[in-house]
Formats: sequence, C-alpha cells, structure tokens
Amino acid sequence: MSIACTEQQLFDFLNSDDNEFGLDCIATHGFLTATVVGKPLPNWLDLMFEGNLDKIDESIKQALIEWQEALSNQLKDEQPIVLPFNHNTEEDEFDFSPTADISIWAIGFIDAMYADVENNDWFADENTEDDVAMLTLPMVVLSDIDEEDETIQELRSDNDLLAQMVNNIENNLTELFLLFHTED
Repeated sequence: MSIACTEQQLFDFLNSDDNEFGLDCIATHGFLTATVVGKPLPNWLDLMFEGNLDKIDESIKQALIEWQEALSNQLKDEQPIVLPFNHNTEEDEFDFSPTADISIWAIGFIDAMYADVENNDWFADENTEDDVAMLTLPMVVLSDIDEEDETIQELRSDNDLLAQMVNNIENNLTELFLLFHTED
C-alpha cells in the first residue's frame, strides 16, 4: 500500500532524474490541461509515461489523477485554467526560447493533443477543425513542434505576435473545453 504523496512530492518527482519516462512539472501541467480541454483520452496516464506506467509509484499516479481532476473542476466551475508560471508579456524581455516555461508547457500540451491521433483526433470534425486549429495555434507555435515549417518559424520570430498568443492561451483553453465538452 502506497502512501499518498503531497503536491510538493509530486512536483519533486516530476522534476527529478527518477522521472525517467514522464515530463517535468511545467510540461505535465500542459499535458494534463490538454487532456481536460480536448477530446477524452482514456489512456492519458499510460501515454504520459510512454507505456511505462507499471514503473510509476501508485501515489504518483493518484496525485496526477487528482491534479487532472482539479483542472477539470476549475473549468466546470467556470474558472479559467491558470498557467503555472509568470506569463506577464508586458515585461521588456519575455522569454520565448525553446527552453522557456511557456515553450515547455506548450510541448506538454502538444504531446497530449497528438498522443493518440488514431483514436483521439482533435481535427476529425470538419465543423470544428478550423476553430481547433486557431485555438491551438499558440501551443503549436510556442512548442516549436515543427521546426522545419517556415510559417511556424516566421511566427516564432515575431515577439509581439508571440506575446499576443501567450495572452490568449487561458481564454483559448476555456474555448477548447466548451468546444469539446458542451452541446451546440
């Protein structure tokens, strides 16, 4: 029987070398956020640890489930999901580099978004695919998932546009949640 872990113990594990298969704390928040706002991803926990769930302590798994539920409850209570770092783009030198917290968070989000496209394609509905593309564009650009794409690189080179994208993420998350989890 495992003992429940605290939030700090979870974060310590996620940011440690012991977390051999998972994401760090910031990327995990992005991953969990995508599992909450997007299409249901029943096997999200296994995908998050690249199929190595049997090597993860039960207390860590339970803490992640509770964290995901807390994010979901925020949206159900009509509260936005708040990004887990300072994202004040009014500062003179906001960091948009690939190692910045916003980029790491976006990588986690994109990892979950594309984790199981065969069974969980966010773009499968032709009635909503354009909306999904626009609402997820900030995460796609900030994650730098397609560093070969000239359009994405052009967008990444415009810091003013990146700042606008970052400022829209929290609203976009709510819109994605409503798109995927409410009836018309």
